[in-house]
Amino acid sequence: MKAIIPVAGAGTKLRPHTYTQPKALIPLAGKTILSIIVDQLHEAGINDFIFIIGYLGEKIEDYVKNEYPDLKCSFVQQNERFGTGHAVNLTRELVGEDEVIIILGDTIADYDVKEIIDSPVSMLGVKRVDDPRNFGVAEIDDTGFINRVVEKPSIPKSNMALVGVYKIKETGIMFSCLQKLIVSNAKGYDEFSLTDALECMMQMGARFKSFKVTNWFDCGKKETLLESNATLLKKFGGNVSDGNAFENTIIIPPVSIAEGCDIRNSVIGPNVAIGEHTKINHVIIKNSIIGSYSNLHEIVLSHSLIGSDAEVKGGNRSLNIGDNTAIDLSGGGTSLG
Repeated sequence: MKAIIPVAGAGTKLRPHTYTQPKALIPLAGKTILSIIVDQLHEAGINDFIFIIGYLGEKIEDYVKNEYPDLKCSFVQQNERFGTGHAVNLTRELVGEDEVIIILGDTIADYDVKEIIDSPVSMLGVKRVDDPRNFGVAEIDDTGFINRVVEKPSIPKSNMALVGVYKIKETGIMFSCLQKLIVSNAKGYDEFSLTDALECMMQMGARFKSFKVTNWFDCGKKETLLESNATLLKKFGGNVSDGNAFENTIIIPPVSIAEGCDIRNSVIGPNVAIGEHTKINHVIIKNSIIGSYSNLHEIVLSHSLIGSDAEVKGGNRSLNIGDNTAIDLSGGGTSLG
């Protein structure tokens, strides 16, 4: 069993943060989006990973090699972003005849990973949504098997959305269908859709069973990322690394504070994640994510996303600030580094 994780996207909805780092490496609950996915799979016994990289791909590769030196990791470059189907097709030679589990690089979900990878049939993760028109949609029979999948239907016949978790046994059929789509230039929404390849597989006799995820965390934009951060902090329990200096400071759990932070005269939490070596003085922060090596002074922050190497002081705000930024809200101006 190999794991395929497509992480080539530019993450435009999370700009300015994705100008300087891939979406998969955005901090979340003291980890990164990518590390939560990899840890979940590795704990279930998967040691062979294929990462499809593109935008800022060298940062993904460096991160994986540093954080997971004992895993077998391969990297495939997607130079032209023609969709998830096109991305997965690039892994054909590396996959060979092995079964695969495909996890989209911004998909964090709660489910029994071991049960899914051990399943005797192919499996697709689903979750009931209010408006399925922006998702791949699965039409499911009474036994849990899937009759049809459709990408972003204008008139959905089901409200069960595909969450981006796919366990595929019939990889030969999958690659045949992907190649068929690409050769015939059968694009949907200007992309080669993995959902269309799955529908092709069903027409060729492959069977897919659905499984419901208990939680599905949206990491695609600031507001939902902060909601996911709060939920995951509660799930993981938060973590305050040793070696931090706290002076006259109140910590309200759950929080995650990385090593080397210097926090004084402040109130931190709840639902706050702070990266390493960040300095904070006379600050109140709640429901926020703060990057590494940042400097915050005399400010009240709520529902904010602050990048790394940022400097912010003065005011009472909800902010969305990328890396290498200096902002003075106490009467000065704003400068971008």
